Amino acid sequence: PEPNYKSRQLVSLAPQSNPIDTADMLRLLLIWAAILGCCHGQSEVSRRNSLLKVMSPPELEGTYGCASADFGFPQHAGSMTGVVVYPRPNTMACMNFDDFGISFRSRRAGGPPVILLVDRGGCYFTTKVQNGQKAGAAAVLIVNHRNEPLFAIDEPESGETTLDLHLQDITIPSALITKSLGESLRKASNNGDLVNVNLDWEESRPHPHERAEYEFWTNGNDECGPKCDEQVDFLKRFKGVAQTLEKKGYTQFTPHYITWYCPENFVLSKQCKSQCINHGRYCAPDPEQGFSKGYDGRDVVLQNLYQICVFKVAKKTGKPWLWWDYVTHFAIMCPMKKKMYTHECASGVIRSLGLSQKAVDMCVGDPHADEDHPVLKDEQDAQIGKGSRSDVTMLPTLVINNRQYKGQCSSLQFQ
Repeated sequence: PEPNYKSRQLVSLAPQSNPIDTADMLRLLLIWAAILGCCHGQSEVSRRNSLLKVMSPPELEGTYGCASADFGFPQHAGSMTGVVVYPRPNTMACMNFDDFGISFRSRRAGGPPVILLVDRGGCYFTTKVQNGQKAGAAAVLIVNHRNEPLFAIDEPESGETTLDLHLQDITIPSALITKSLGESLRKASNNGDLVNVNLDWEESRPHPHERAEYEFWTNGNDECGPKCDEQVDFLKRFKGVAQTLEKKGYTQFTPHYITWYCPENFVLSKQCKSQCINHGRYCAPDPEQGFSKGYDGRDVVLQNLYQICVFKVAKKTGKPWLWWDYVTHFAIMCPMKKKMYTHECASGVIRSLGLSQKAVDMCVGDPHADEDHPVLKDEQDAQIGKGSRSDVTMLPTLVINNRQYKGQCSSLQFQ
C-alpha cells in the first residue's frame, strides 16, 4: 500500500542584527553554518529539489532529477557520493535484509557509501528505507514503476501504520527516481559495472541548537558548481570569526576530508586510476563528474591531503588557524578554472604563510606508493561512526562534541 501523503511548511531563519560579544561568537558559527548550508540537520522543510548525477558508467553520465523524501535525515545543501547496489533477492526491500544474509556495510574503513536501488511497490516507502538503513545502506533510491512525473515522498499519515512510531529512527536520505533511469541503473549494476552517483540536495536550511568544539568535513574540489562556490564563500566569510574563536581559546577546530577506497576488482580500471592515489586506497569523485575533461579525482585527493598536512604543520607551530588562510588563499590563487590547481601553486601559498614546505611535503609522502598513507588512513577511520556518532558520508558535514550536528529547524528568530 502507498498511503496519502501530507505536505510540510517551509520555515525561515532570521539571525539577530544586534551586536554580539565574543562569548556569543560560537553561536554565530552555527547560525552561519546553517544559513550558508555548511552543515545538515533534522528539520521541517520541503526537500523536493534534488539532483542525481551519474558519474559512471560513461554511457549513463549526466544529471537527472529526483524527488527527495520528506522523512529521514535531510541533507541540507549537502551532497553524497556513493556506489549503486541493486539487491538480489528482496528487490523491493519490503523484507529485512538480515533474513537473506545481506549487508551493505563496508568491511573496512574508507569504503564508498552504498546507495541502495530498490523497486517501488509491495510496501510503504518508509519500510523500504528502514530495511535499507538496517542493512547498512547510506541512502535509498526507489525506482518508480510508472512513467509519470516524480512526486515528493512523504511519511504516512499519522495512524495509518505502526511504522509511524519508528520514523524518527530513519536517519538516511531517500528519493524517488524515474522508471527509465532506474532501469538503466539496474541494468548497469546487474552487468557488474561500477555505478558511481552523486546525490545533491539544494533547499534545506537547518537551525542550530547547541554549541561545542567542532570538526568541519569539507573538500578541496572547486568545480562542482554552486555547492562548491557556496562552500568557498562560507570559508572566506567565516574565516575571521573562526580564527578569533581559535586564538582566544573558545574553540578547538579540526578540518577533515572524506575519501573512499576503490573496490578491489576495479583498482586497475580507468575510473579508479583517475580518482585514486596509493593504488586505489584513497579516492575522490571526479571534479566535473565525468572522466573525459579537466582535473581528476586523484588531483582533489592530493589537494585535500595538502590541506590536512598544512593544518597539522600549522598546529605544531601553535597556529592552527593558519589553515583558514591557506584554504581561502588557495581558492583565490589556485582555482581549477585557471588551470592553477597544482602542487606548485599550493607550495607558493604555503611559503607565503611562513610554513615549512619540507614539513608539509614529508606529511604528504608518496601518492604512488602501494601502501597505506597514515594521514589518509586516519581520515578514513574517522569517517566511521562510534557510539552515538554517525558515519560521515556526505559533504559538507559539521561534527560538534563528537556528534554530527542535527539541529532542529523552526520558524524561531534569534533574539
